[in-house]
Amino acid sequence: MRRGLLVLLMLSLAACRKPAYDTSTPEATLDAVVSMVREGRVRELPALIDIPARDVTFDDGVTEASAIAEVKAKAGAMLERLVRLADRLRERFPKDVAREVKAASKKTSTGLREQLLAALGDPGAWISAQRTRLKASDLGDGTAALTFDGQPVLAGALTLTSTDEGWRLRVPVELARESPYWPDTRHEWSVIASMMLAVEHAIEDFQRDLDRGKITSLDMASSRVGRLVGESVVVQSVIYAAMKRADDPVRDA
Repeated sequence: MRRGLLVLLMLSLAACRKPAYDTSTPEATLDAVVSMVREGRVRELPALIDIPARDVTFDDGVTEASAIAEVKAKAGAMLERLVRLADRLRERFPKDVAREVKAASKKTSTGLREQLLAALGDPGAWISAQRTRLKASDLGDGTAALTFDGQPVLAGALTLTSTDEGWRLRVPVELARESPYWPDTRHEWSVIASMMLAVEHAIEDFQRDLDRGKITSLDMASSRVGRLVGESVVVQSVIYAAMKRADDPVRDA
């Protein structure tokens, strides 16, 4: 299922430049996502994620819907930087990337690491190779179930939902809000947006190393970018978790 989540992550972070792509059905939406990734039109990708916002206005006048939109915008910029990095990796290591994408198209012979290598090197080719394994089944009630290799994604908690703009990936906010780490305030949403920016900066740092010839293989590239991005996410997550604990009156009691 880890590979299914990896495919879904790429697919979920997708949206169309209206009205260029068909999102009128669940399967058409998945097909549209593949086209968008292949064409490198990734800055608008997070718009396809439906995160229902509360009717809340924070002290600075920003609504929760606007705060969520800021997070999506930062995520789009991060993805655009990642796709530019993939272009550079294909230029530097074309044979390695082609080999990993070919291997990743097989169902059983590769693990998560190999899938990450292929996705990092050529996200368009990689997602095209995985597309037939991800299905969206319209349930007839305005939602669609997502399966990968016939298995429900996230035990069925993650679905597609029909909206006025077309079908969108639905984040199970009702369940997420039960977590003490779901953002509830303007500042907390801003920290989530900052996490996206921090990852983008980590990718920029990696690309500088690549351009200076410090990265000599696709395998090294995967390890280095994973470490830089991972460290950035860990630092931001620790800050966020500490902030949430400080704001929790139950924990402080």
